[in-house]
Amino acid sequence: MENFFDTYLFPWIVDIAIALAIFFVGRWVIKQVIKLLERVLRKAKVEDMLVNFIGSIAHVMLLLFVIVAALNQLGVDTTSLIALVGAAGLAIGLSLQDSLKNFAAGVMLLVFKPFREGDFVEAAGVSAVVEKIQIFNTLMRTGDNREVIVPNGSIYSDVIINYSARDTRRVDMVFGIGYDDDLRKAKQILNEIITADERILKEPEAVIAVSELADSSVNFVVRPWVKSGDYWAVLWDTTEAVKLRFDEEGISIPYPQMDVHLHKQEQENV
Repeated sequence: MENFFDTYLFPWIVDIAIALAIFFVGRWVIKQVIKLLERVLRKAKVEDMLVNFIGSIAHVMLLLFVIVAALNQLGVDTTSLIALVGAAGLAIGLSLQDSLKNFAAGVMLLVFKPFREGDFVEAAGVSAVVEKIQIFNTLMRTGDNREVIVPNGSIYSDVIINYSARDTRRVDMVFGIGYDDDLRKAKQILNEIITADERILKEPEAVIAVSELADSSVNFVVRPWVKSGDYWAVLWDTTEAVKLRFDEEGISIPYPQMDVHLHKQEQENV
């Protein structure tokens, strides 16, 4: 009986104790490593959602390593287990290609930050305000308050236009007058309207110039610079102000029309 204890039972108990020590000490070490990793990522100003996700992935990977080490201490052949986990991972990866694509794109969006929450962007055929960037999808809100959920893969593989990235924007407008109207007077009116609007920046200087002698109108380009938040208000207010002032000053704004001329042909009696 003593020989059985010394030969089999005692070494087995020791191996179990060592395996448990590896597991519990390993879990404690993993916890400290994850805390340090998250602290470093937050100091690097990485998004909280990405920090938590990276922490979760690192925790699972390290815990798997600790479990394999503990099983090895018990004499369990972990080679087949590792191969099984690898094969399962490959099968899952193949079946979740689209999800993995969206995940990878979500990580890229969070790391490189082509836009932030609250920015107005045009991406994947959608023009809307970004409300939340998630791992697989981006939640957006359109101007008429519709909620749009766009897969991150579609966003990252397409052209992204961020209208909120810059502090200032140029408002591009075109106004036409008739060929019989006073060109200099029209230009002066446009200049007065632009100068009177306090939202329009002094620098860069606004451009007001004749751009085209079109089929039925002489076209002016009006290009003032404004703060990005004032873009739409200035565009709409300036358009209205130009129409009202042109009407007051007797300057016409041509519109497409067709003139039909009828010619009466006299027939001679033979």
